Amino acid sequence: MTLEQLRIFVAVAEKQHVTQAARELNLTQSATSAAVAALEARYGIRLFDRVGRGIVLTQTGQIFLGEARGVLARARSAEQALHDLAGLKTGKLTLASSQTVANYWLPPRLQAFQAAYPGIEVGVRIANTERVASDVRDGTADVGFVEGEIDDGALAVRRLDGDALVIVVGPRHPFAKQRKLPQDWMTRTSWILRESGSGTRAMLEAALKKRGLKLADLNVQLVLASNEAIRSAVEAGTSAAAISNLVVENAIATKTLFRLEGEFAQRSFYAIRHKERHVSKAEAALMSSVIGS
Repeated sequence: MTLEQLRIFVAVAEKQHVTQAARELNLTQSATSAAVAALEARYGIRLFDRVGRGIVLTQTGQIFLGEARGVLARARSAEQALHDLAGLKTGKLTLASSQTVANYWLPPRLQAFQAAYPGIEVGVRIANTERVASDVRDGTADVGFVEGEIDDGALAVRRLDGDALVIVVGPRHPFAKQRKLPQDWMTRTSWILRESGSGTRAMLEAALKKRGLKLADLNVQLVLASNEAIRSAVEAGTSAAAISNLVVENAIATKTLFRLEGEFAQRSFYAIRHKERHVSKAEAALMSSVIGS
């Protein structure tokens, strides 16, 4: 069994698609399939069931996935220890980040880090808050950046700068240019929301609770897994959305979106890492560059 086989198996398991995993790994589909087949043949087990045109993990595959991720995480730690000895001239960091942070807050900070440490390769995986926490817990990411609070005993959490949740509508919405909103305006409009597990949705639910409302009180028209998709849908339709001010500030300035009331709620972003994993020099340098400590 090789680390390369484990890396391929984990990619296929996460994508549940051989072709997509091969593309991500920059391998041919045949090489990717062969690596998985070699594992199955060597140990006389089946890791995936072929269901129609797709694949799903067997129970054995699900158990093995956790072990494989653990081995790869330990291998990365060993590799990073050697990079530390090179004095930050080379190295690699894998980050996981939720959408708002990854698309709006993190990029300029990573640019500054790369300028200071050009030999450190940084990769960013974008997912919702729950998945980012899972990646850091499993060791598939060294550091996570999220906009939702995390309560996990295995993870160390550090508060960072944040953003504000605002309610926006498009120019066709009846509330777009209305100076005084009706008292029950939140239940009189349809909504487009982020998916369960996203920090933005969790923040909306908390803000609604303070107003004596629940998510079930809203007329939810669509649930979308992308801030950009929500912004486009709201601009073109007559629904409202709760979204980060970082996502919509330009649209508000150009009047393709209109903000209702002021800031609906404020929140912090968070950096998370596994408490028991080694802090490499590259990771320490990243955190110093990103958050100034």
